[in-house]
Amino acid sequence: MNLSEKHCVPCRGGVPALKGEELERLKQELPTWQVVDGHHLLKTFTFPDFKTALAFVNRAGEVAEEEGHHPDLLLSWGKVEVKTWTHKIDGLTESDFILAAKIDKLHQN
Repeated sequence: MNLSEKHCVPCRGGVPALKGEELERLKQELPTWQVVDGHHLLKTFTFPDFKTALAFVNRAGEVAEEEGHHPDLLLSWGKVEVKTWTHKIDGLTESDFILAAKIDKLHQN
């Protein structure tokens, strides 16, 4: 199943952050995202103007609410930086990759 077709699973803490083979496998499914220090995912999306970037932020926010998984969204003229990780474990889970894939899909539409 494609990552964008899955749903985020609430993290209750006490689970280890992704590492090793599993992290590498998921990383390969999202080659346009950076895995920063094995801790969070980061990507900057570009747009022709502020209004389009703002519309993207609003759509990404709707997806985040639906999934119950919330990224940091930094809006500026013509670009949006998205940063996500699972706060309860201070690292990455599959849910971060799922959310990133869903946000990617928004930018493609």
